[in-house]
Amino acid sequence: MLSKMNGTISDKAQKRRCNGAKSSPATQSSATNGGALVKSNVGGWCKGLGDCLILGPNVSRNNKHAQAPPYRHLQQEKLEEIEKQLQQQKEMKTMYKMKLERTQNYLRYCLQVAQDNGFLDLIINNNKEKQQECTTTPKAIINATTSPQTPPQQQPHSDIKDLIQQAKLNGWYIQPHEIELQEVLAQGSTAHIYRGRWRGFEVAVKCVFPEFFLCNENGVSFFAQEAETLSRQRHRFVLQLMGACLDPPHHGWIVTELLDMTLKDWLHGPGKRRKQRVIPLPHFEERLNKALEIAQAMQYLHEHKPMVIHRDLKPSNIFLDDSFHVRVADFGHARFLNDEEKALTGETGTYIYMAPEVIRSEPYDEKSDVYSFGIILNELVTGEYPYIQTDFGPSKIALEVAEKGLRPELPKQDEKLEELIQLIQLSWDEDVAVRPSFGAITSSLINIQEKMIDI
Repeated sequence: MLSKMNGTISDKAQKRRCNGAKSSPATQSSATNGGALVKSNVGGWCKGLGDCLILGPNVSRNNKHAQAPPYRHLQQEKLEEIEKQLQQQKEMKTMYKMKLERTQNYLRYCLQVAQDNGFLDLIINNNKEKQQECTTTPKAIINATTSPQTPPQQQPHSDIKDLIQQAKLNGWYIQPHEIELQEVLAQGSTAHIYRGRWRGFEVAVKCVFPEFFLCNENGVSFFAQEAETLSRQRHRFVLQLMGACLDPPHHGWIVTELLDMTLKDWLHGPGKRRKQRVIPLPHFEERLNKALEIAQAMQYLHEHKPMVIHRDLKPSNIFLDDSFHVRVADFGHARFLNDEEKALTGETGTYIYMAPEVIRSEPYDEKSDVYSFGIILNELVTGEYPYIQTDFGPSKIALEVAEKGLRPELPKQDEKLEELIQLIQLSWDEDVAVRPSFGAITSSLINIQEKMIDI
């Protein structure tokens, strides 16, 4: 029995040896290692007795390294945003450096003029006399400053006092309790615009922040100027003033007709600047008609006595009524100019639509509005945002406009647009004297419109 079992075992061992001789090199390798776990030649792991366990190809094991972590894309976007902000800060620094140099040159020029005309000595002597007066302080003044006094009652600003009388006389003075404020329609840096109701009418109410008056010594004057400018205008394409609350700082409110759509929204759609259109481009005839109405409104303002220069003409400051006629609005930066007078208030407005002489802080006049209109006219003809083909920020655009004559891309050459393109180029010309008046622009647009109808 025992010999029979030994024979059976011997036969099985002989068969195993024969099978081992016919097996693959990988199996042989594992058998010779006494059943230890060894690496096979085909990329897997083997145990003894030919039991080979393939765990998959190298490619599947390296997939983990081929795929980028999901957060790497977000990190890249954040890095690009930081680089963009740094570039904008660099542009701003360059811009301010240029303006500082120009201001220094202008002050040197003023100093030279004062010296040449003998004004400098008068100024110096006058300052010396004031300093001597300050050093000899009377005893009465000392006593007055040391004893407590009841503070005087605050009187209305002189600009507001005169304007209140004028508003009451002409019927546009409004008490705050007469207005029912509703939801916010727009938010600005110095004011919020609310939907409101006044004497049964839906109106827009521009509520200037109290901080604007408290932190800005000229705040009341600017507010009074805007209210007075609007109160004098009577034109179908200029925003209509309904009235005003003339009690700053808490009730500096300007009440106008309620208009929801701006020229910017009508032309480009709501939201920020984009290279791709989000709404269909309005018909060319409609866009040309908007340009004519803006020109007519500006002609009225410039031929007003005294002249009104807007100084911040741009599509977001031009509204459309229910019939899609324009209303030139936002006279917060407007100024009255007498004949031959120049404005000397430095940069005012929005960089993309700002004339080069304004950017350079040079004296300017009503032709700065003509330049802004030239940018708007090109925007209406092309249907594209100004400078949208570039990646420049506002400060970089201003620098290129002032120093290198940068302008937006013109429409593609077309015989029908030849006169319009010429008008655009004249309007934004570097030489102020070349820019036409709004009277001439209005006449040109009417002629172009009539030719378009005949075609």
